[in-house]
Amino acid sequence: MDLATALTQINYFAVVTAAVSSFFVGGLWYSPALFARPWLQDCRLRETDLVGAGPVFAGAFACAMLEALVLTMFVDPHADVVAGAVAGLLIGLGWVAPALTTTFLFERRPRRLLAIDAGYHVVTFTLMGAILGAWP
Repeated sequence: MDLATALTQINYFAVVTAAVSSFFVGGLWYSPALFARPWLQDCRLRETDLVGAGPVFAGAFACAMLEALVLTMFVDPHADVVAGAVAGLLIGLGWVAPALTTTFLFERRPRRLLAIDAGYHVVTFTLMGAILGAWP
């Protein structure tokens, strides 16, 4: 199947839902209940540095939309929740986490920060995959 045909068969409601889910995961992941304090410390940021992050959130949503759109092309149209989650997990563990690791190694960034950020992406891609697998 060619790309043009594939794009017409995408469930865009599922793509938007998957993209939005990344904000729910991020809201919890980077909250004080989980990793806000170590993340801020390792990024050398203060909470006040995050004020006025509207453009950051807009850019992050555009990225999440692209991620979900591309991920849906890797999830079989006849997949279920589990198959979609496995696809997302494998992409998170096999592509995203190693790519971040390479960058963090060269930047000499803290391992804890890598674990926090890579973990977020692995969880997010797994959830996105589950959402995309749930809707044909």
